[in-house]
Amino acid sequence: MKKLSELIKTEYDVNVNGIKINSKEVEPGDMFVCIKGVKVDRHEYISEAINNGASCIVGERDLECSIPYIKVKNTNYILPELCRKFYDFDRLNLKIIGVTGTDGKTTTATSIQYLIGMDKCGYIGTNGVSCAKFTKDSPNSTPDPTFLYKYFREFYDAGCEYVVMEASSEGFLRGRLDDLYFAAGGYTNITWEHVNVHGSFENYVKCKLRLASQTQGKFIVNLNDEFASKFQEKSLNSLSYGENPVSDLWIKDYTITPKYTNVTFVYQNEEYSFMSPLLGKFNVYNLACAFLICLSLGFDMETLIENSINIDVSGRLEMIDLGQNYKVMVDYAHTPNGIKSILDFVKVLDINRAIVVIGSAGERDYKKRPVMGKTVIDNADYAIFTYEDPRSEDPLDIANQMVSEIEDTTKYEIIVDRSEAIKKAIDMASKNDIVLILGKGNETYEKLKNETIYFNDIEEAKKWIIERKNREEEKVTN
Repeated sequence: MKKLSELIKTEYDVNVNGIKINSKEVEPGDMFVCIKGVKVDRHEYISEAINNGASCIVGERDLECSIPYIKVKNTNYILPELCRKFYDFDRLNLKIIGVTGTDGKTTTATSIQYLIGMDKCGYIGTNGVSCAKFTKDSPNSTPDPTFLYKYFREFYDAGCEYVVMEASSEGFLRGRLDDLYFAAGGYTNITWEHVNVHGSFENYVKCKLRLASQTQGKFIVNLNDEFASKFQEKSLNSLSYGENPVSDLWIKDYTITPKYTNVTFVYQNEEYSFMSPLLGKFNVYNLACAFLICLSLGFDMETLIENSINIDVSGRLEMIDLGQNYKVMVDYAHTPNGIKSILDFVKVLDINRAIVVIGSAGERDYKKRPVMGKTVIDNADYAIFTYEDPRSEDPLDIANQMVSEIEDTTKYEIIVDRSEAIKKAIDMASKNDIVLILGKGNETYEKLKNETIYFNDIEEAKKWIIERKNREEEKVTN
C-alpha cells in the first residue's frame, strides 16, 4: 500500500492498494489509470472502475469525478513511473536481462534462467512468469507495467537477483518498456513479422533496436544475421556470437542427433565441447546467445556448461511419446523462418513422412500467410491447415490465404476445427511418420471471435493418441 501523494504530485491523501488499467480487474482501493490503446480508451470505463472500488483515477481529460481525479498530460507515459514507485523498483537492485528477435526469444530467455539458476533468476515471457518459488500465467509475452513491476517485486521477494524477459517489438511499440534499462541484452535474429502491428518492416526493426539502445551493459549480437551491424550501431558496448571465427563466442562445430546436440564453442581462445539437450541448428544459435549474455554478466563457462544440461523449454520441440510407433511433436513455430528451421531439424530424424498441423493467427500479419503455407508444403509431405487464434477473422478465410500459392492440392487439406485437425493427422500417421503440431506450443487458450476457450495442443495430441490406441486395441479384440 502507498499514499497517493507518494506516487504523484497531488493534495489528495488516499491509500492506493494497487494499480490497474483494466476496469474489470479493479479491486477496492486500486488506482485506475486511463491509458489509451489502439482500440480502447480507458477513460470510457471510469464509472465501472469507481463501481468496483477504485480509490482514485489518473486521466488526461478535464472532467468531474466522485473520487480523487488527477489529470496528467499523457497517461501511457506516466504509467511506468507510477508502477516503479508503487513497487519500489529502484530499491530492488534487480539486474534485468532482455532478449529480443523474431524467433528464439523464449528458448534463449528460458536457457538464461536455467544457466543462472531458477533460484537466482526469474523469467517473464511467452511461457508465463516463473522462478524457483512460483509459476504463473502472464497476459502477454511482454506485460504492461502494472504486471511487469509487480512481477519484479515478486521475484525480489522470492530471492532473485536477476530477471530475464522477452522484450517483444510490440512491448516497445506500446511503451511497456520505456522506463526500463537492461543490465545485459541480446537478439536472436530478425525476419519478416508483425508488419500489421508496426505498419512496415522498417518500423518493426526499429522497435527491436530499442533493446540495444536501452541496454547499459553488454549487448549480444548474432554476427550471422543480416541486421547485426544495425544492432552494433545502436549498442554502447556489443559482443558477438556466430559461426564466423571473429565472433566473441565462436560456434566452431555442432553435431545434431535426434536426442541431443554436440556443441563446440570457442571463447577467449579456449575451446569448450559439451552435450546440449536443445535440438536443431537454430537452438545452437539460441544457446550461444544465452551463454554469451551470461558470460558478459560475469558467470564462468564451466558453470554454464554444467547448468545447460538441465535446460527444458516447454512447448518447444516437445516430443509426445505414449508408446505409439509414430512420432508426435508440438512446437511454437509460427513464422516462415521458424517453420523452416523445425522442418530442417526433422530431416535428421529417422522418419518416413512429416505431417504438419498448422494455422495462422487472426488480426495479425496476413502477408506472411501464403509464405507460411508454401514453406510447409515445400518442406513437409502433407499439411492440414486449421485455425489458430482466429479472433474476429473467419478461420476458413485465413486457411485459404495460407494455401493460396500452393499448386499441388494433393499435399494438403483444410480442417477448420483444430482438435479435429490434430485427430486427423494422428489417425493418418503410419509407422515412423512424424506429426508436427505447430503454432501454439504449450499455450492453453484459443482466441475465437466472441470468446477465449481453453485449448492445449499437447493435451489434444495425447487425447487423440490414446483414442486411436483404444480403437486399434478394440478392433483386435473384436
